[in-house]
Amino acid sequence: MSTMKYIQLEPQGDIAIIKINRPEALNALNLDVISELSRTIDIVGVDENIKVVIITGAGERSFCAGADIAYMANIEPMKAEKYATSAQSVLNKIDRLEKPVIAAINGFALGGGCELALVCDIRIASSNAKIGQPEVTIGIPPGWGGTQRLTRIVGPAKAKELIFTGKMITAEEAAQIGLVNKVIDLTSEDQLHPERSAEDPAGKKDRSNDAKVLNKKLMDECIMLSRDITKNSYTAVKISKMLINKALDTDIETGLRLEIYGWALSFSHEDRHKMMSAFLNKGKK
Repeated sequence: MSTMKYIQLEPQGDIAIIKINRPEALNALNLDVISELSRTIDIVGVDENIKVVIITGAGERSFCAGADIAYMANIEPMKAEKYATSAQSVLNKIDRLEKPVIAAINGFALGGGCELALVCDIRIASSNAKIGQPEVTIGIPPGWGGTQRLTRIVGPAKAKELIFTGKMITAEEAAQIGLVNKVIDLTSEDQLHPERSAEDPAGKKDRSNDAKVLNKKLMDECIMLSRDITKNSYTAVKISKMLINKALDTDIETGLRLEIYGWALSFSHEDRHKMMSAFLNKGKK
């Protein structure tokens, strides 16, 4: 495991878990965190052994609470522009990363935290997650991509509702509007989990144990999903990600032509030949 001050990088075979480790500030992104996150994305980007990346927050309370409001409270426009530029730069880097990126949303994903989740390819949330773009409640619009990416994911009407009101929505609501792919909840079977059944000295259920079990279930789900992806052709997944991202920015004719090029390009790769041969041979057994 490689550890910086605010970012933990935990490789698990061909999966890399990136954890924002600033729980005392609900994993908010100050300039130091942004810098470390950028360096970490560079590290996983060039590591050919890593096929899927999972981004999450340390602890059980927050994925990422967004920008550092204490820092923003007293800065002038030029410093604000520099802050947003550095934040957008690392988020764009995640967006353009060739490898699939999964957001494991454990708790708050607000403002810049929501915008961080938006650049991930797939979003899985724990049932206690709260997601939103509350910037207007402190006098600013979203500045790290929220007005652009939220609109592309949930449509302009819903994006305007969320941004204009600044309200937080539950994981369930986020799933209903297509903002998250899946919600992970505790079930009756989890009641039997040794951690969850622990009691505090007063004889009451310890709710913090519930959060730990839920967070473990969330990470297990994200790792399982990652393995569903890594068993496929890395080249084909990489090309597919690029084509889907281009679909949001190009007209249908351009997108379809790019798809043909991407499809044809995959025929030059060894894994395509191996996987097709294996499929055909399987049918002969």
